[in-house]
Amino acid sequence: MAEQFPGRLLDLLEAAADRPVFEHGDRAVTGRQLLGAVRRVTRGLRDRGVRPGDGVALLLGVGPEAFAAVVAAHTVGARVVGVRPGLTEQQRGHLLADTAFTVTDGPGTDAGPGQVLALDDLLSAPDDGLRPTVAARGRDIARLIHTSGSTGVPKACAQTYAAMTAAWALRPDAWPPAVRELAARLDRFLVFGTLASQVMMDYGLLTLAAGGTLVTAERPGFPDSIVRHRATASVITVARLTQLVRSQRKEPADLGSLRALMVSGSPLEPGRLREAAEVLGPVVFHGYGQTETGMISMATPGDVPGSLGVPPVGLEVRDDSGRPVPPGTDGEVFVRTAAQAEGYWREPALSAEVFVDGWVRTRDLGRLDAEGRLWLTGRARDVIIVNANVYYAGPVERLLATHPSVAEAYVVAAPDDDTGEAVHAFVVPTAGHVPDLTELRALVTAELEEAGAPTRLTVIEEVPVTPAGKPDKRQLAARAGSC
Repeated sequence: MAEQFPGRLLDLLEAAADRPVFEHGDRAVTGRQLLGAVRRVTRGLRDRGVRPGDGVALLLGVGPEAFAAVVAAHTVGARVVGVRPGLTEQQRGHLLADTAFTVTDGPGTDAGPGQVLALDDLLSAPDDGLRPTVAARGRDIARLIHTSGSTGVPKACAQTYAAMTAAWALRPDAWPPAVRELAARLDRFLVFGTLASQVMMDYGLLTLAAGGTLVTAERPGFPDSIVRHRATASVITVARLTQLVRSQRKEPADLGSLRALMVSGSPLEPGRLREAAEVLGPVVFHGYGQTETGMISMATPGDVPGSLGVPPVGLEVRDDSGRPVPPGTDGEVFVRTAAQAEGYWREPALSAEVFVDGWVRTRDLGRLDAEGRLWLTGRARDVIIVNANVYYAGPVERLLATHPSVAEAYVVAAPDDDTGEAVHAFVVPTAGHVPDLTELRALVTAELEEAGAPTRLTVIEEVPVTPAGKPDKRQLAARAGSC
């Protein structure tokens, strides 16, 4: 049986030897040094009783030691849960409920219900100099990748070690053409935020497999971080790309090092893509994927604006009855990828809705053209995408409707230059009351996340309806877009 993840990564770090693979502040960390950190943390975890299948939560930054801790947790075969910043207390408690251990590089006093392990203590374990033994078993859950939590608590996509091993990032022989073109530009990949981000971690692995260096930015900002760190590549949201283009038009910075910006999380309009290419050059790669599937398709700078390139995965566009439709016909996109999750952790009913006979129902609408390129045309789900995070309308609407000034509430996506999309609330007031946006935002923020709270409010006498008598949210979205 082939060795499971992270076996290839350990081999890659060993082969890197004295080549810098990580830059953090004024430190350059070589492959040999990073592998040594992985060995020490692996030993520390095993000495403290962490075994294959144990739940291990990671509350970490993005430095080399944090990266080593992620790799070590997978080396011992743990079920890894990355905890991102900005969660409510309820959401964080939900994430940590099934974990026996929490690794933190902060105070960690309220980290979780299990044993709290300080990363510095784990790094102090002795180093035997031997390649760590990978204990992961293919059928075991390797990581729980959480969605935004906009339904109240985050859904956890359960990815097995077999799926992580089959993923494309560490397998140059399996790179599709678009990924191969991107990999050649990842000399210095800017890492920021949190390694709990699936996108950040997967592109980081791709960078190492391509022979590049991960460069951390403690206070990320575009274009400053690109200039300061001489970055050749980074991940960027549509909103940040718009801001960068605007900034470059007004006061150009020297972005001579930049070769790739990977846009992910939300659709990129062809007009914005053309403007970005005009100002920044041919550097924009537009990825399409989901937490449940990983990458589905990617458009390179040379692809037709608006398309998402030719998907290198199994993909079907289906009609309402579930039958595949011919090229040029719109339908719902179904995919299957080597690295897809096997379902939602401990949510069999929800899993059955989305994971169907080996396929993942994306709930996105699109079509394939005659050349096999993918075009997205809409959503089959009622969501707003804020800063690349998905927020479902239903939970927000239900919360708003509990306010004494609100009789009915409907939320839609409104274009926003800062966040890509923003939550626009249309409310029918109760008699004698005047809804207040500040109060409604506070209500949603307390239960969900601040980004899912409405930033705009329109009071209406009644909601428009479709011929079938249902609320016509398309009309509301059109009003929100024109505001």
